[in-house]
Amino acid sequence: MNNDDHDSGLPDGLDLRTLSAFVDGELPDAGRAALEAQLARHPEAAARVAAWRAQKAALRALCGATSSEEIPPHDIDDMRETVGSLGEPAFIVVRRSTPWWQRTALAACWLAAGAGLALALGPLAPRLTGGAWNGLGGHPPSFAERADVAYAVYTPEQRHPVEVAASDEEHLINWLSRRLNRPLSVPSLQEYGYSLVGGRLLPGEAGPAAQFMYENTRGARLTLYVTGTARDETAFRLFRDGNRRTFYWINDGMGYALSGPIAEGKLRSIAIDVCSALGGKPESWQ
Repeated sequence: MNNDDHDSGLPDGLDLRTLSAFVDGELPDAGRAALEAQLARHPEAAARVAAWRAQKAALRALCGATSSEEIPPHDIDDMRETVGSLGEPAFIVVRRSTPWWQRTALAACWLAAGAGLALALGPLAPRLTGGAWNGLGGHPPSFAERADVAYAVYTPEQRHPVEVAASDEEHLINWLSRRLNRPLSVPSLQEYGYSLVGGRLLPGEAGPAAQFMYENTRGARLTLYVTGTARDETAFRLFRDGNRRTFYWINDGMGYALSGPIAEGKLRSIAIDVCSALGGKPESWQ
């Protein structure tokens, strides 16, 4: 036996070539039986053999061994043994990867299930989300959401609901028109029982925005939000958040949003009149 075939970490009589042949099942029965008797007396060598068998089994699994290439029973037994003083795992657990066609089929099933669930829940989405969701692809524009937030922030104010009161309406309109770089007008809602309280300047998504506030004799308030927008659409839409409703529309590069907690049908009627008064054509959107 050459020195290259001997590992100083192994007991006398055991060499790497013999152990390798044993692991590969290349020893005759008599030689195998003799070596098994030796391994029984040398736990460290037995643990090394078990580790090699575990590595061999792991490599076979990683390389896609078929069901006909079962791991020999003696390999399985050795993989389950502990290693004693070596402190290394006697076996490696390897899960065979799922074939690509199974992964593709599973992904397609989940995609179909998700699409079906979206279609089934679509009509219920406004109720489940407080109405803030307006169906597939119907997320409201930023200015509509800002209008709703501004309504929630300023309408509860009793002493300072606006920056400029309605008593100075001419100044209010001129000031906000200059800031928005657009001639503005304040539609009257007297026929609906709402009087102008005043207005204020607000930050918009890409520039300044204006908010006009109205109030009826019972103290209920509506707000009209106005801002420039780059969006280009002609639909007249509804956005809900809790008990608040906002009808919004776009006309000639300006976004408008009328917000309030009143019944949807009544708020819609008011919004349509406001839209007409400001130069829009809501009759073509209904």
